[in-house]
Amino acid sequence: MVFSSTVFLFMFLPAVWVIHTLIPKRFLSARNVWLAAASLVFYAYGEPIYILLMLASVGVNYVLALLIAKSAEGERDKRRKTLTALAVILNIGTLAFFKYVPWLVTLVNGAAGLSLPVPDVTMPVGISFYTFQILSYVLDVSRKTTGAQKNFPNLLLYIAFFPQLIAGPIVTYESIREQIAAREVSVEKTALGVRRFLYGLAKKLLISNTAAVLADAAFAAASPSAALAWVGALSYTLQIYFDFSGYSDMALGLASVFGFELRENFNYPYFARTIRDFWKRWHISLSAWFQQYVYIPMGGNRCSKKRAAFNRYTVFFLSGLWHGANFTFILWGLWHGTLMMLEGALPVKKWEEKRALRPLLRLGTLLAVCLGFVVFRASDIGAAMRFIGAMFSFRGGAGDVTGLLSPYAVFMLCAGIVLAMPCLPKLREKARALGGGWERGLSAAEYVFTLCVLFPLCVMTLASSSFNPFIYYIF
Repeated sequence: MVFSSTVFLFMFLPAVWVIHTLIPKRFLSARNVWLAAASLVFYAYGEPIYILLMLASVGVNYVLALLIAKSAEGERDKRRKTLTALAVILNIGTLAFFKYVPWLVTLVNGAAGLSLPVPDVTMPVGISFYTFQILSYVLDVSRKTTGAQKNFPNLLLYIAFFPQLIAGPIVTYESIREQIAAREVSVEKTALGVRRFLYGLAKKLLISNTAAVLADAAFAAASPSAALAWVGALSYTLQIYFDFSGYSDMALGLASVFGFELRENFNYPYFARTIRDFWKRWHISLSAWFQQYVYIPMGGNRCSKKRAAFNRYTVFFLSGLWHGANFTFILWGLWHGTLMMLEGALPVKKWEEKRALRPLLRLGTLLAVCLGFVVFRASDIGAAMRFIGAMFSFRGGAGDVTGLLSPYAVFMLCAGIVLAMPCLPKLREKARALGGGWERGLSAAEYVFTLCVLFPLCVMTLASSSFNPFIYYIF
């Protein structure tokens, strides 16, 4: 089940919200059980078999965390480390089996001329996200930075909470532990959540899906002109941002409706002046996960320069590999790692201090990100190099572009470019600074716009479109 579907919007979500609201506030544990049960139904709608895998994963890690916490209390350090290592092996091993083993067997067969049987398995939706989330919980229990959750339904809710189950953001247990135990559902939170959800829905259906048509056409072309290649690259850069940030907006909005506050996952990454800044703004929860559980334990940058470079490349290699079993993802990760290293060798901080150079830095960063996304989107590295070659060639005219760029597409692409910049937050800041009724007026206008314009447009788009899952569902 996807958020941008009529089943979710007009059946599942209203039913879950109504029953959640009817359960008295004092029975918070009953609300938690209901949300956990609804989350299982949400997941089972699309993955009826793999719901058992997720339940088994939660159950095993629930037991392991309790045993690790008990060992930590008794200062049996060797047993704690053994149980922690077992948890890491089980979680990463399960993820690797479904996500990488078929790919690796295929590579071995091709390289060695063998005929090893390729496991006929499909990757469970969301396994990369919920595996990292539950692994962070076990590791935090082992580090004694959080306590083990003894209430199984509460732990299940933490892992399976449907707003962020499929594509994040990746939430640490400590950041949400108190909210599971005690939270308030208010009219204000619900209203803000609905507005945030509708913004995300519009991002996905109106902007991302429009950009997807252009990107798909460009990447499917056997020999695209330079104009089509650039339109395709820029369209995919907009598509993946509005698709993924749209999902995150919907996840945060839905969480707010049920009284939860999740951390932001995007902060206008295309406004970044450097690649380092980009990664502070893009998929923030994944970057934080790798920093906390991989980069820092490896030594971070508190070591020799060679070791620090190795640590950084390792993180970007794993970040690329996390996205999927394809050399394109690995190359995409190493591309960003290399750019980060180059920035470290250049006087970028001094350049940032000069206001006149900031637009150029933003443009250069965006170009580097765009080229990386070409590799990310391509079917293989050869296709990526050919596409980039087309971008920087002077092949053909614009004839293969004009048929794709309808007035609606042009308008949505322009809207995407504007909304990818922090225009709305700046407008809110100005309204707040003006005081009086400006802030309230802007807020009221936003609600009217989302409910009376964006939502009807989204419904009409849904009625005329086919099934279109989020990009990050496959990761």
